[in-house]
Amino acid sequence: MNSHVVPSLDRFIQRFMQQHETNRQPMQVEWEENWPSPCQQGQVDANGKIAWQPVKREDVADFSASEAALELPFHPDFKAFFARYWSANLPASAERGRLELLQVWNPDDFARLQQNLIGHVLMKRRLRHPETLFFAVTDDDDYILSLENQSGQVMLERVGVRPREILAQDLASFLDGLSP
Repeated sequence: MNSHVVPSLDRFIQRFMQQHETNRQPMQVEWEENWPSPCQQGQVDANGKIAWQPVKREDVADFSASEAALELPFHPDFKAFFARYWSANLPASAERGRLELLQVWNPDDFARLQQNLIGHVLMKRRLRHPETLFFAVTDDDDYILSLENQSGQVMLERVGVRPREILAQDLASFLDGLSP
């Protein structure tokens, strides 16, 4: 997949990993026996946590079933963003505040992402809003960050309301402006 999002996402993940290393913050999540991931590292500790780090996917993320179900080709930047890594969600800071970049933990999580996207796009159609594809959540549960599918612009979107605020002209520029 050839997208300018990939180098921007790689740079953000490098900054994220460096910050955790510099601050000696362990990257851990609650271990769930029935929810394994390629990004898990080592063994479960005494507190029931397991170390992880983003891992580049070896397989190709396939959105074709979702695109066919919606009769909507997804923006290439969106597909490249979710096709690059297996990872836990990634906390970040933007000019407007804290957010969490959504990522996929395992193949089942990828399937769940696609189901949620289908529901989101169908809701946007029902409301007669432009079709958007979400990729991040904010500290305020009423707001998400999404990619306007036709233009590729990054939007701050209040759930159920037509997105009005453009945060970046494209996803690569948005990712380049984030701090871990």
